[in-house]
Amino acid sequence: MGAPNHQDRFRILLVEDEPVIRELVRTMLSDGAVEVQCANDGTEGLRIAKTDPRPDMVLLDIVLPGLDGISLCRILKSDPETAQMGVFMLTAKANRSDIDASQRAGADGYVQKPFKGADLMDLVEAQRAKKK
Repeated sequence: MGAPNHQDRFRILLVEDEPVIRELVRTMLSDGAVEVQCANDGTEGLRIAKTDPRPDMVLLDIVLPGLDGISLCRILKSDPETAQMGVFMLTAKANRSDIDASQRAGADGYVQKPFKGADLMDLVEAQRAKKK
């Protein structure tokens, strides 16, 4: 069996302004079946999310330059072209108000930094299984 067809890949968009975290997550999650594309701010994340092929899943920091993560989540979830993407906040912001704001914006889940690599990989596997 060869590598998965390009169309069969599970696509993740990581919107994160910290280069070290971007590289850590990209390296951790990328394999032949998973492709991770990165954006370093909300505006770039929105552009990538609306470009074909669209991501299957978005990992989104809350604190970003320009367009913040909660606003980006709200935009993605209110647009019929992107509403079906799984959007998960990946952030150090852990106040109840941040979690509530993320839920109101339509986030599908919340992963607090620092996170366990195994937990993040399990989340991706669960989302991949939903796509199949």
